[in-house]
Amino acid sequence: MQRAVYPGTFDPMTMGHVDLVKRASKLFDSVIIAIASSDSKKPMFSLQERIDIGNKIFAEDPKVEVVGFSGLLVNFAKENGADILIRGLRVVADFEYEFQLANMNRAMSPEIESVFLTPKEEYSYISSSLVKEIATMGGDVKRFVDPVTLEALNRKINN
Repeated sequence: MQRAVYPGTFDPMTMGHVDLVKRASKLFDSVIIAIASSDSKKPMFSLQERIDIGNKIFAEDPKVEVVGFSGLLVNFAKENGADILIRGLRVVADFEYEFQLANMNRAMSPEIESVFLTPKEEYSYISSSLVKEIATMGGDVKRFVDPVTLEALNRKINN
């Protein structure tokens, strides 16, 4: 059984993330969305809120599991029986960093492979940072995020 881990901060989860998870679930037996605590990034949503958003979005997909993690990604993958790390590449600039990260992960755990997926063209320009910025300035982000994320964003911004 091939288990894959799709790691990220997912603050918030965008349609680009959702697209990659759906496509990865067709390629692998199971996909773990590993949501990093990322306290140093000062996320808008708490780790639990991000996990809850992911669980609601993928509630109907038995192949997808959403969990939080901290520490080394390769250790998390091993502890969860995963041998694939999924990474998304939106633009060429992403590749250099992701290539370096993949090589470092391979040096630490040669049995774990990194698989790079590119988003559909309509999602290639979406980033969580831009979504947050637009939303906090009162812009409409409904085409960039799942309705679950949109509701959570609206609640967070309006409270």
